[in-house]
Amino acid sequence: MSNEQTAIRTTYFSIFGNTALALIKALAGIFGNSYALIADAIESTTDIFASFLVLLGFKYAKRPADENHPYGHGKIEPLITFGVVAFLVVSATIIAYESIQNIQTPHKIPKPWTLIILGLIIIWKEISYQVVIRKSKQTHSTSLKADAWHHRSDAITSIMAFVGISIALLFGKGYESADDWAALCASTFILYNSYLIVRPALGEVMDEQVYDDLIAEIREKSTQVEGVINTEKCFVRKSGMKFHVDLHVVVNSEITVKSGHTIAHQLKDYLRQEMPNLGHVLIHIEPHD
Repeated sequence: MSNEQTAIRTTYFSIFGNTALALIKALAGIFGNSYALIADAIESTTDIFASFLVLLGFKYAKRPADENHPYGHGKIEPLITFGVVAFLVVSATIIAYESIQNIQTPHKIPKPWTLIILGLIIIWKEISYQVVIRKSKQTHSTSLKADAWHHRSDAITSIMAFVGISIALLFGKGYESADDWAALCASTFILYNSYLIVRPALGEVMDEQVYDDLIAEIREKSTQVEGVINTEKCFVRKSGMKFHVDLHVVVNSEITVKSGHTIAHQLKDYLRQEMPNLGHVLIHIEPHD
């Protein structure tokens, strides 16, 4: 299965999971007198739309290279990540505003059974995070990584809601708004998480050189090709799930131009065979002095 297909299937997993959880949280929050759960439901609802955005991005990124996009359409992925982060920021803002409103309004203590619902939600969201983050590393997808952190932030907000409701139930009258304070704290965490997600996506758009391990692997494998004496410059830029490489290699200065051309093609084919996550590989030949 290709990285693109893996990413799309993983996104469907997120959509179905978030849809079910949003419904469960909303019903539990309404009937259990817990705004923290309702806030959780709001975040899960925005997660659904964010996952659909990720899915559309993957569908677009799968398009083959064309005359106007010789490097393919992978750059849509970090742009989609910005959109996912925008959903996170909006949900955090809504949760914070509603939390402040509820703190100022007297209301009932949440029902004890809401803790059971929250416990199950926390377990499920952490499992979801582990599944999606593993797939994001497998496919090198920043959008999937953002989607994974949606699950993790959801788990954290649920933990905070669990703590807030526990405090309200334990201390009783006067602590009814504890779960609202928990929701407010959760919104702050979501905003911080948004920064952690958007930072690498911005680096990808700006072609930031942060792939030292990959460059070291490219250099090592290059010297295994016959005729390559050493490597000089090596630049890597990411586009979607592929890494495009500009590599300078040193060859014997006495060989013909045709021989150098052959070595370059053999090296390009070898690198792409050994490292399927590479996209375009441009080889520049340098003479050995």
